[in-house]
Amino acid sequence: MQDIEFKIKPGSPYPHGAKLHDGGVNFSIFSRHAEEVELLLFRTEDCNKPFQTIELKKDKNRTFFSWHVFVKHLPAGTWYTWRINGPTDTKHTGLVFDKEKHLLDPWARAVSDKHWDRTAACLPGDNGHCSMRNVVVNEAYDWEGDKPLAIRSEKAIIYELHVGGFTRHPSANVKNPGTFAGLIEKIPYLKELGITHVELLPVMAFDEQDVPEHTAELGLKNYWGYSTHSFFSPHPGYCSTPGQGTHQREFRDLIKALHKAGIGVIMDVVFNHTSEGGANGPMINFKGIAGNSFYLIDKVDKSIFHDYTGCGNTVNANHPLVSRFIISCLEYWVRDMHVDGFRFDLASALSRGEDGSVLQDPPIVWGIELSEQLAKTKLIAEAWDATGLYQVGCFPGYRWAEWNGIYRDIIRQFVRGDKGLIREVATRVCGSSDLYQSQERLPISSINFVTCHDGFTLNDLFSYQEKHNLANGEHNRDGCNHNLSSNCGIEGETDDPKVLALRKQQAKNVFAILLLSQGVPMLLAGDEFLHSQQGNNNGYCQDNELAWLDWSMAEKNANMVRFVQLMIKLRKRHPALMRRHFFTGQKLKNREIADISWSGLNADKTPDWHDHESQILAFTVGALDPKEPDLHIVMNMSDQQHDATLPVIDGRQWSLSVDTSRPSPQDIVPRAEQRSLAQRQYQINAHSVVVFENFLIETI
Repeated sequence: MQDIEFKIKPGSPYPHGAKLHDGGVNFSIFSRHAEEVELLLFRTEDCNKPFQTIELKKDKNRTFFSWHVFVKHLPAGTWYTWRINGPTDTKHTGLVFDKEKHLLDPWARAVSDKHWDRTAACLPGDNGHCSMRNVVVNEAYDWEGDKPLAIRSEKAIIYELHVGGFTRHPSANVKNPGTFAGLIEKIPYLKELGITHVELLPVMAFDEQDVPEHTAELGLKNYWGYSTHSFFSPHPGYCSTPGQGTHQREFRDLIKALHKAGIGVIMDVVFNHTSEGGANGPMINFKGIAGNSFYLIDKVDKSIFHDYTGCGNTVNANHPLVSRFIISCLEYWVRDMHVDGFRFDLASALSRGEDGSVLQDPPIVWGIELSEQLAKTKLIAEAWDATGLYQVGCFPGYRWAEWNGIYRDIIRQFVRGDKGLIREVATRVCGSSDLYQSQERLPISSINFVTCHDGFTLNDLFSYQEKHNLANGEHNRDGCNHNLSSNCGIEGETDDPKVLALRKQQAKNVFAILLLSQGVPMLLAGDEFLHSQQGNNNGYCQDNELAWLDWSMAEKNANMVRFVQLMIKLRKRHPALMRRHFFTGQKLKNREIADISWSGLNADKTPDWHDHESQILAFTVGALDPKEPDLHIVMNMSDQQHDATLPVIDGRQWSLSVDTSRPSPQDIVPRAEQRSLAQRQYQINAHSVVVFENFLIETI
C-alpha cells in the first residue's frame, strides 16, 4: 500500500462495520453519547502508527447515533481501529469514554490479537502498541451450492469438540494443527464415527489472556474460549494465516467441508458476558462505545458491574440495541456462514432484565426464537447462570432445546450404582416428559449428555472420586465439587486389570444408555477412546497435552471406538429410538405391543417402582414399523448377576445385540452377525446394559 492519503465522503450509517464496495470501504459504528470519533488506518497488523487518521464530523459523519465515513479506493486487507471520546462519569452515568484507547469494531469480520497485551490494556493511556486490530475483508466466497443442513432434531447425534484441542496434539498428524483446516482433515473420522453434528466450543474471537492472575503466572491461558470480544469474527488462533485476514474464508471452508460429509455445525456462543470483565477490566470495544447500555450496571452507583456469569460482567441482552446486535449477529452466522445451530452458554443470563430481575418473557429469547432467518436453526440453551438461576425444563420459548443437567446427574448416579433411582431413570430415558410434555414441548427439547467439556471426561468419571485441578493455579478451588463420580476402587491411574476392565465397561454403559434414550444425545470428543485429563475437571486454561486429544488413544482403544460406532448405527436403524413425540404406553397400530412396556427381570411381570434398593431397569420398545425389530433392554447397575426372561412378541425370535459386560467384539453384534437365541432366558451380568432385537423368523 502506498503512502497516500485516501479521500473520503460522508458514507452511510448502514450496515455497521466495514463494508467493501467497488469504489472503497464504508465504515460505520454506533455510539450514542460520543462527541469525537476517529478512524485509524494501518498498513498491516504489525504497525504501531496509522498511515491515516480520519476525524469524523458530527455534521457530516453522524446519523442519529451512528458515525460513518466512506474511504474511497481503500482496498481489502487494510487494518483499522477506532478512537472515541465523550463524557466520562462512571458513578452517575456509567460512561467511560477514553480518547486514547484503540477500540475494536464490534461488527468486524476479522481481528488480529498478535500484539494484544491485556495487562497493559488495563492501564490508562494510549494502548495502540498493544491493542487488537480489525481488517477490512472481501466477503466474496464460492459456496458451491452449499446451504445449512436440515437434519431433523430427533435424528441428531451431537459431538462436542474443541477446534484447537481436537488436532493440536502431534499424534493428530495434520498439516495445520489446532486450526479450522486441521479439523477438516479429521472429517473422515467423524463421518465413520456416525455423528450428525459437531458442536464447536467458542470459535468467535476471544481473549486467550483472560485468566486469573495466578493462572497467568503459570504461563496458562484461556483455552476453552468463553471470553468473546468480537462476535462477528472467527477466532484468529484457529486460522492458519490470520495475518492475511483469512478468518472468514477458513471458517467457511470448514463449514462447506463438513456439510459435504453430511455433518451439521452448532456453534457454542457466549452472549452472557464479554472479555472486558468488570470495572477493572480492559477497554476493548463495548466499554468505550456504549458501556452503560451494553452491560448490566447498578442503578445507583453505575460504576458497579452486576455479575451473574462469574466473569466480571453481564451483557444487558434485553436492551433494545443490544438485543438487535445479538440477533443480527446470529443471523449473520446462519445467512453468511451457513451455521446450522447455536448452543448458548449460561443462557439463563439472557432472561434477566436491566435491573437483573428474571423476566417471564425476555425479549431477546423470543426475538431469537421468532427470527425468520433463524427459523430452521437449532437453538440450545445451557439453562442456568452462575448465580443460581436454574431453568432446565422451564427455559422461555418453545423451540429451544436445553442441556438437560438433570439427565446428566441421574444417569451418573445410576451407573455408579446408586439405589432406588429406576423411576427417575425411566423418565430420563424416555425424554424427560416431566420437564417438557406439560408445556407442549417434545423429547427433542432434551439434549441428553453425561459428560461435556466442563467437568470430568468419561474416562475420568470412573477413575477419580475427587477433582485434581492444582495445575490450574487456583489451589484446587476451581471446578465443580459435585461430580457424582466413582473411581472403581482406585483413585487415578492404575495397572489393575479388574479396575481397568470395570472402568471401560462403565464407559460402555454410559454410551449405551445415552444412545438408547429419547431426546438428542450429545457425546464429548475423545470419550470414545477414553481421553483423560488426569482428574482435572476444569481444563479451561490447559492449552497443552493435558487437554489436547491424543490420537494414539484411538488406536489403543479401538475396541471402544468400534463400540460407539456400532451403538450409533443401532440407534440410527431404530426409528423407535428417535421419536419426535413422547411414549403413550398404548398399543401400536396393527400390533399387540405398546410403544413402550416396563417389566421386571421377568418380562412377564411388572416392575416394582417403589423398591428403594432397585438398581435394575427393564423395558421393551415397540418398533414403529412392523417390519422393523422391537427392542428389549435391561440395565443392571448392581454388583450381582441376574437371570432375565425375555417377552414373547408376535412369535418373533430374539437375538443378542449388545452386552456391555462381554469383551470386544462380543460386546456389540452387528445386525448381519446376530443369531437367534435358543431360549427366553439370558444372564445379565453386574454393571451391564444388555439389548436384544427381535425379528420375524424368516428374516433371521
